[in-house]
Amino acid sequence: MTAWRSLPARFEDVEALEDFMTAPSPALVQDMAALDGDLIVLGVGGKMGPTLARMAKRAAPGKRVIGVARFSDPRPRAMLEAHGVECIACDLTDREALAKLPNVADGVKHCVFMAGHKFGASDNPSLTWMMNVAVPGMVAEAFREMSIVAFSTACVYPFVPVDGPGADESVLATPPSGDYAWSCVGREKLFEYGSRRWGTPGRLVRLSYAIDMRYGVLFDVASAVFAGQPLDLAMGHADVIWQGDANEQALRCLRHCTTPTSPINITGPAHTSIRWLAGEFGRRFGRTPVLAGQEAPTAWLLDTGESQRLFGPPGVPIAAMIDWVADWVARGGPSLGKPTHFQTRDGKY
Repeated sequence: MTAWRSLPARFEDVEALEDFMTAPSPALVQDMAALDGDLIVLGVGGKMGPTLARMAKRAAPGKRVIGVARFSDPRPRAMLEAHGVECIACDLTDREALAKLPNVADGVKHCVFMAGHKFGASDNPSLTWMMNVAVPGMVAEAFREMSIVAFSTACVYPFVPVDGPGADESVLATPPSGDYAWSCVGREKLFEYGSRRWGTPGRLVRLSYAIDMRYGVLFDVASAVFAGQPLDLAMGHADVIWQGDANEQALRCLRHCTTPTSPINITGPAHTSIRWLAGEFGRRFGRTPVLAGQEAPTAWLLDTGESQRLFGPPGVPIAAMIDWVADWVARGGPSLGKPTHFQTRDGKY
């Protein structure tokens, strides 16, 4: 994690942010060096993919790190290639294209799967199920000789009490509702099926709300408070983690794969109250938050005992993240334009 170095007071620009976020810790460098073979990242073009691939390359400059996506936006590809990540344009729904990607015969023995479909899931459920279930099934077969760390979500769990420890990995994946959450259960089941059938080592990363300055729960709350917009408290608590810490833990999972594959919760160690968070941003901005509704007694919350046992606590504390996001929003820093919709309780994204 990032406790091995000092934390900056602020980030002047995106370049400084991403340089800090992608710097690997000595622990990650050691874990990557211990891996036999190269790495392919499927779905590298999303919110977290570019920084994860860049971090992997910085941790293991002698290994090939291959990023695969459609690359409909050429900017992530240009950035990745500038930092030594090989990029391949591929439609992951195309079985023949999947079969042509580098594999074990080419020395690529590890895969991080980051592809998926969330927003618009209710409007186009067939695409949601294709991306979140069918594609994982094809990937599990095509990459069955590799180790596979696949990103999942806290949304596979039922809601749990906000005053409890959160759901641990033994809690049955039974989400409240919605095509998105249930298709994510399907994604896990297809990777589990492949792991059991072909003996593929793996991990299912049940992630809750990675953040950087440009998106995430903290950005959404800060933006609402700064603009004086009402903030819905229906989902009154959330778990968050610095994106650099989330990427690092996911990459380190490559050394902690199991056969069959198994879930691991990755997020911050404490459940964060949205009301409290709004108050913290209000104090920093000198503004009174506009709050609407009342907190529900349950939410999607995780117990991170297992990931903390393996990796220790995340290196960036919530107080630093709040300071950074407040500064970024107040200065009008750029946004990815991808709200989390963390307030959603009915599963309709």
